[in-house]
Amino acid sequence: MNTVYTIIDTPLGKMTIQANQEGLLGAWFETQTTQPENLGKFDEHDPILLTAATQLSEYFCGNRNDFSLPLAAKGTPFQMQVWQALTTIPYGKTWSYQELANAVGNPKAVRAVGLANGKNPISVIVPCHRVIGKNGKLTGYAGGVERKKKLLNLEQALEE
Repeated sequence: MNTVYTIIDTPLGKMTIQANQEGLLGAWFETQTTQPENLGKFDEHDPILLTAATQLSEYFCGNRNDFSLPLAAKGTPFQMQVWQALTTIPYGKTWSYQELANAVGNPKAVRAVGLANGKNPISVIVPCHRVIGKNGKLTGYAGGVERKKKLLNLEQALEE
C-alpha cells in the first residue's frame, strides 16, 4: 500500500501529514518524536493530504470545529479504542484522563489510557490535546505543553 506525506505550515509550526489509500495515518508537529522514520513518498497532490491540509488550515483560522477525514492510524486494539474515544471530546471542552478511561469502559486504566493518548499519531485531528489532568493542569503533550496550551486557547477550552 502506497504511503505518502506532505509538510504544511501552521501557526504552531510545521506539520507532517501522512496517508495511504485507506486514510490519514498521522499528523505530527516538527518536534514530535512519535513520527515514523519512513514516511513514504512526498506527494503534495494526494487528495487525502490536500483535504487534511485544508481542514487543518480552517481549524487554525477558527473556521472548523471538527474534522471529516478517513482515519487509518495503526495501533493496538486498546490504542485504537482510546483514539476513537478522543474523537468524541467536543471542540472547546476538555476531559481528564479519568473521564477518558471511563469513556473506554475501563475506569481503572487511567495510566494505560494516558500512554495510549500519548501515542496518538494524528495530532489535532484526533484531539489528544483536549485531555488534561484531573486537577485541571496541562499535563504532557507529544507536541509540547506550550503547543497544547495554544490549541486549547484557540478552542477557548481553558478557564483563565
